Amino acid sequence: MNNLDIGIAGTIAALLLIALRVPIGLTLGLVSVLGIAAMFSLDVAWGMISATPFDYVGQWELSAAPMFLLMGYLCSTTDMTRGLFAALRLVLARLPGGLAIASVGACAFFAAAAGSSVATASAMSRIAVPEMLRNGYDKGLATGTIAASGTLGSLIPPSVLLILYGVYAQVSVGQLFMAGFIPGLLSALIYMAMIMVRVKLNPALAGSTRISVSADDRQAIRRDIWPLPLLILSVLGGIFSGLFSPTEAGALGAFIAGLIALVRGQLTRRAFFEAVRHAIGSTASIFLILIGSLFFTRFLALSGLPAAFSNMILSVSSEPWWILTAVTVIYLLLGMLIDSIGLLLLTLPLILPLVATAGMNPVWFGIIIVKLLEIGLVTPPIGLNVYMIKGALGNLVTLPEVFRGVAWFIVMDFVTLLLLILFPILSLWLPRLAFG
Repeated sequence: MNNLDIGIAGTIAALLLIALRVPIGLTLGLVSVLGIAAMFSLDVAWGMISATPFDYVGQWELSAAPMFLLMGYLCSTTDMTRGLFAALRLVLARLPGGLAIASVGACAFFAAAAGSSVATASAMSRIAVPEMLRNGYDKGLATGTIAASGTLGSLIPPSVLLILYGVYAQVSVGQLFMAGFIPGLLSALIYMAMIMVRVKLNPALAGSTRISVSADDRQAIRRDIWPLPLLILSVLGGIFSGLFSPTEAGALGAFIAGLIALVRGQLTRRAFFEAVRHAIGSTASIFLILIGSLFFTRFLALSGLPAAFSNMILSVSSEPWWILTAVTVIYLLLGMLIDSIGLLLLTLPLILPLVATAGMNPVWFGIIIVKLLEIGLVTPPIGLNVYMIKGALGNLVTLPEVFRGVAWFIVMDFVTLLLLILFPILSLWLPRLAFG
């Protein structure tokens, strides 16, 4: 076998192992070491293992990821979203599907503090879904709203996926954060519009919501609404104004989240250690995948597969529309089987050369990729956010009910994706405004 054949065989083996639920980081690392050993020698493979990981994982920009994860988990374990949801619920109650619309809004706000789709879906499923079900909402609409809106954590800054893409593709994380803001807001607004139209056409989907709020309740809502907006303004305001870098913003955000929880009397020892435990576990998992993907990138580069893959795609056409179509098909198919972080890091070695060849803007392309990854988070048969909702709610709902409810939101995701492709200015206006 020549090097290219080994590269193809290794890629197929990696996909098969991932389909068998072998951890992605372990899969990529194992396939890469064996592949390089087959192409050259065990000594060469061992040299890569001993020299490469620290140099890559030690990059300063990556330290933003654990800080934003800690910030998000602190918000989740100290119940910082409940007051915001209650306020939105009160303001939007008169709209068709008001509780579902309030849930989308609360998810968007929480996404701007959490940086993680899974954390957003997990936190909001325990707050919003039971409230909607108590008010007679259709189970599919209630659970589908949270499963889909949770994906906003991938696009609305600060986003862990955008950090990983920026570091891997050598693109400014600050520019990516700015680029993701309008697309994330657009996604939320399109979700809200779809809910309003569906409930208007079929009022039974939203039951009969009658909300009466006492003066004491209003006072409690006003008392509890401020933490999340304050945190978001502190973090994103600092990034967008250039006052501090995304990494510094992550550290500041984690500190402010802890301080707010302490002031509110909700930073218990249990809540703090649970947030730290989740942040450490998520960070370790992400970094293991990062190391595995780095090995895999070296393996593919030595095999010549990225160049061969680019030539195959470009042999059909070098037009951007064709490359976007090919990339979309790849991500939609693999997104059904592989989680978003693993898929991003598995495919970037093959996809980025195409972006460079076609002369596409890497910031805009990063937003397109993350939007495709959002769709994968709710697409069967895996749909990580769907399983998160089911796990959080137990026997209240079934998986088919959640997947049925999320189908409408997937259609809306494709509408948003088409708008982002046709109008790149939606992603690039803020970065150009700030960076010129």
